[in-house]
Amino acid sequence: MPKPPRLRAAALTTAALLLSSLMTGCSDDDSKDEDLTVQKLSWKDCPAPSASEGGGNAPSPLPGGAKWQCATMKAPLDWDKPTGDTIGIALIRAGTSGDRSKRIGSLVFNFGGPGGSGITALPAFGEDYAKLRTRYDLVSFDPRGVGRSAGVKCEDDQQLDEYFEQDATPDDAAERAALLDNTKQFNAACEKNSGRTLPHVRTTDAARDMDLMRQVLGDDKLYYFGISYGTELGGVYAHLFPGKVGRAVFDAVVDPTQTPEQGSLGQARGFQLALDNFAEDCTSKTEDCPVGDSPQDVKDRIAKLLADLDRKPIPGVFPRELTQTAATSGIAQALYSKDFWEYLTQGLEEAYDGDGKVLMLLSDSMNGRNEDGEYSNITAANVSINCADDKPRYTTADVEAKLPEFRSASPLFGDYLAWGMVSCSDWPVAGAADHPDVSAPGSAPILVVGNTGDPATPYEGAKKMADALGRSVGVQLTYKGQGHGAYDSGNKCVHNAVDGYLLQGNVPSAGTICS
Repeated sequence: MPKPPRLRAAALTTAALLLSSLMTGCSDDDSKDEDLTVQKLSWKDCPAPSASEGGGNAPSPLPGGAKWQCATMKAPLDWDKPTGDTIGIALIRAGTSGDRSKRIGSLVFNFGGPGGSGITALPAFGEDYAKLRTRYDLVSFDPRGVGRSAGVKCEDDQQLDEYFEQDATPDDAAERAALLDNTKQFNAACEKNSGRTLPHVRTTDAARDMDLMRQVLGDDKLYYFGISYGTELGGVYAHLFPGKVGRAVFDAVVDPTQTPEQGSLGQARGFQLALDNFAEDCTSKTEDCPVGDSPQDVKDRIAKLLADLDRKPIPGVFPRELTQTAATSGIAQALYSKDFWEYLTQGLEEAYDGDGKVLMLLSDSMNGRNEDGEYSNITAANVSINCADDKPRYTTADVEAKLPEFRSASPLFGDYLAWGMVSCSDWPVAGAADHPDVSAPGSAPILVVGNTGDPATPYEGAKKMADALGRSVGVQLTYKGQGHGAYDSGNKCVHNAVDGYLLQGNVPSAGTICS
């Protein structure tokens, strides 16, 4: 999920893998003195997702015929000026399927990114949360800067095609200069097209939006399910509003103590581990592994493929070619879930024969490009939110100094992730901090679920999050599995623990292990 080439901490949705710009802008209306906490939402049947949300069809009804409903909530553009101009925050919900007398409230989801659209993600996963829906309205949203919530716009589709064709792992001075020029051009386009919004898309702003959402939805407490970057957003919310936390679950947990450099290095290790596990799985099966005779042979052949593509791309999705960068991001996309390892095997096998279509489709999914050539705004939003959050600004000298450490962490992904650290160079808005503050004394318990095989948010982050939340707040549960996240793996132990807490308030014992 790069903004290339840095990988996002995002949840992989079915809709994204299948590859399936409307913006709510700032308004100068006459509601400056309006109390936004008592606004009434106008819920209507959901339209098809906008281009900035990824496009596609309107969400299908849930089993039993319940329809998804959408609404727009007004929020201040600038939370330091709460009676000033407003923006619209797009919401989606499915009402509870159970006895309303036993309804707990609204369960708000954030699926990660930053930059992922909750309007498209929640319906894609809706059936997975059927049990939770027995006592909650399921709710998600496009965070500010995303999709229809004052979505940030940077480059157009043609420019983005060129942007994603750049060499993200430069080998000489000319390639380094080209990477920096492309980054500068992209960032300048963001300022030109969305300059008014860029200072107001920090995670702290989105957390304040969630507290407004809690009040508008009529809940005394926020009931929350955060996945990937959604765990960082949830941690920031808990820090700002500890007394308003109801039952909350963090899955695929971001390490809140890391700088951007440390986070990228951790991802290098995480994706290398996932690649190691993929190679071991493929070669340990009874039938022959079509992409290598041993785990090391699988990795050696991938390394040779990428080196060959650096010299000469191969045909991808006509008329585009599969470059080294596109292949790397496609491989990373497939490592987000064990369910997609078969596509990685197919993509590699075909690429070795000169056909890069499958790996390019995986790369397109990572970058938010649909089969019609239209891009969602996930990359623009990802860059904008990360750069507004992250204070450090890295230079080419910083990257070159760190390359040995990154290459040691991952021979395949090290260069790719190290060079991603220049993404915020020349960004027009100063970053807020080295890392988020998630300390939340006085909060209700928060269940923190870490997956030992997670590539994008490595397992070690779960303990760091639980510790940072504070004693008696962060309660860690471990899932010994593969892929990004635990709940959607289908593991019964994880489901029972999460459902038991959200539905009944039963906090699992700290240190619980599911396998």
